[in-house]
Amino acid sequence: MKHPWKRYAGWVLLTEAVGALSGWLTREGTRSYAQTIVQPPLSPPGWVFPVVWGVLFALMGTGAARVDLRPASPERTRGLRLYFLQLAFNFLWSFFFFQFRWFGFAFLWLVVLWGLILWMTLTFRKVDPLAAFLQIPYLLWVAFAGYLNFGVWMLN
Repeated sequence: MKHPWKRYAGWVLLTEAVGALSGWLTREGTRSYAQTIVQPPLSPPGWVFPVVWGVLFALMGTGAARVDLRPASPERTRGLRLYFLQLAFNFLWSFFFFQFRWFGFAFLWLVVLWGLILWMTLTFRKVDPLAAFLQIPYLLWVAFAGYLNFGVWMLN
């Protein structure tokens, strides 16, 4: 490819846009949540989440671009399909958690999301090991989010 940076930019911008749209659409629920919900120990301050997610979305998009730039193969196709599936699950989680406050359902959704991220990461590894490595912070953060989600569910 003549200009691979365009592919990287496209994937990162797409991924950041999905995250930004989810955040924007659930902003009222997020504000209300911050004022009314009892949070578990180790809950970071609110400003941490958009910063962390911004970095994670950039890493996710970079990994997807690396996979996309590899030669066509069944693993590449599977990895990119899983990427879009987990991104959709990620997008919808904010609605279940912040907008609807379905904390138990959101926790189960997050468990499935974590499994999808793991599956995507293992598939990425077959295509591009660095792309898989870039997903590890995302996998760890979603595990931490699972702890927070479960704690909120139990405390509220």
